Amino acid sequence: MRMAPRYLTVRLLTTLICAGLALSAGAQEDPTRLPDLGSSANALISPQEAQDYGAAMLRQMRALDMVIDDAMLDDYMNDLGHRLAANSAKPKDHFSFFIVKDPVINAFAAPGGYIAVNSGLIVITRSESELAGVISHEIGHITQNHLERAFEASKKDAPLLALVLLGAIAAGAGAGAGDGAAAVLAGGQGLIMQRQINFTRKDEVEADRAGIQTLSNSGYDPNAMADFFERMQDTMRVGSGGDRDVPEFLQTHPVTLSRISDAKSRAGTLIAQQKLKPTHTTLVKDQWEKSTAPIIYVKDPTTLLKGSSKTDLDTYLLMRERIRVLSGDALQLSTYYGDNLARDKTFDTPENHYGYALSLTRSGRGTLAAEQMQKLLKTYPGNQILQIGLADAYLQSGQRGAALSLYAELNRLSPRNRAIALGYAQALVAGNSDDAIQAANMLRPMLDDTDEPTVYRTYARSSEKAGDPVRAGEAYADASYLSGRPFDAMEQLKRLLKRPDLDYYARARIQARITELTPLVMELRKRRVQTEDNPSGRDQQLN
Repeated sequence: MRMAPRYLTVRLLTTLICAGLALSAGAQEDPTRLPDLGSSANALISPQEAQDYGAAMLRQMRALDMVIDDAMLDDYMNDLGHRLAANSAKPKDHFSFFIVKDPVINAFAAPGGYIAVNSGLIVITRSESELAGVISHEIGHITQNHLERAFEASKKDAPLLALVLLGAIAAGAGAGAGDGAAAVLAGGQGLIMQRQINFTRKDEVEADRAGIQTLSNSGYDPNAMADFFERMQDTMRVGSGGDRDVPEFLQTHPVTLSRISDAKSRAGTLIAQQKLKPTHTTLVKDQWEKSTAPIIYVKDPTTLLKGSSKTDLDTYLLMRERIRVLSGDALQLSTYYGDNLARDKTFDTPENHYGYALSLTRSGRGTLAAEQMQKLLKTYPGNQILQIGLADAYLQSGQRGAALSLYAELNRLSPRNRAIALGYAQALVAGNSDDAIQAANMLRPMLDDTDEPTVYRTYARSSEKAGDPVRAGEAYADASYLSGRPFDAMEQLKRLLKRPDLDYYARARIQARITELTPLVMELRKRRVQTEDNPSGRDQQLN
């Protein structure tokens, strides 16, 4: 086989990250206050180095098709994540949130503030508060310095294991790698697991307490984290086949009765404290405008996002079904939705009709999908998520004119919405050169604030069709780099540099990009790290 199983590689990744989380100081016993955890670990690994590590991990995961890159989901996850991070103990730190395409129930925090949540975990949550609880827990690992202290506690082997893991991920992408990723880690996995057994519970409790505080500060139900853990523990009780029946979330985040009790106790304390504070209706306007935190606790936190209308759809529920569809087999899921909608009255909900329509679009039945979206829009007129879904369905079914008309109106109303801009640009690229120029002009400002390969590829295609092959070539190279293919990116840039029609500014841009990539490519070559674009780890000429 060409590469190690994707889910195995994800689990190896998660194992190392959790090993890092397992190396910590003692637990804090005060149920209402959190420790001030300073660390000298910055002398060992700087914040920039940690961020570079996290970014490299994300690129490697993209190379193995482990990440769901969808503009709408990316915006939703990062809006949710940054709302929580803004109310955490370190609101100014760098954070980035993404979804792993894996049905296994798990989540993890990586160096540099990169937080991943598996699609399998998201689809089993029941509310946005539960999802926020999981993300807050992972934010807690970062704000409590667990990752930094992991490097500090093991100055020799922890950084080495981190590098070995990146090598294992890359090896998994190489031609003929087989189970190479597992073999690379064979020597260190025993150490990793032993540390998990010895230390994880203390760090987990610290992360729980920090996370529950973040939940409360952000206006979510502080009990949501404990409720989710309790549900996971119930799942474990039902299984009887040993570790294989235990969700991976519980293997990497051990849950005990005392931990659940501690979480509930802390949540109760925070709720009681919130009740003693004045509500927003009693605050003087000037005082409220100057206040930054905490957001007043509400029983149903999704009302903070849904607006005042009771007929508004719950964005979380729609995004949950979107994740289900984008991480699974669209054809099978269309049968799942269709059969259940026909047989089960309790399944007849807006979010399930939305999921059904998405699965129809992605399985090549855009006309039927459009009919589903139109029915939903009769009940929920003006819902932007449904309108985007309808435009996508129009485009898939060949109704390009209708799709462009709807995209244009959506873009007029929300010119900074990335999901709309990307969908609109993809529809425009299918047209003439003038349409392609419009698409390129629309996407160019987005390049400064995204690391999504899809945006760069769409911009490259639009530039190419618009008659700008140099800009197209630069964008294709950036897309390759962000997709975990640095050698391909380097080769594309070197070919571009040989073009006789380059002006001074284009040549300077390309040379600067080559200069940035050269240290990374040289390091990979020095370590003979296998990547999909350099499967043998062989030396490659850089000049």
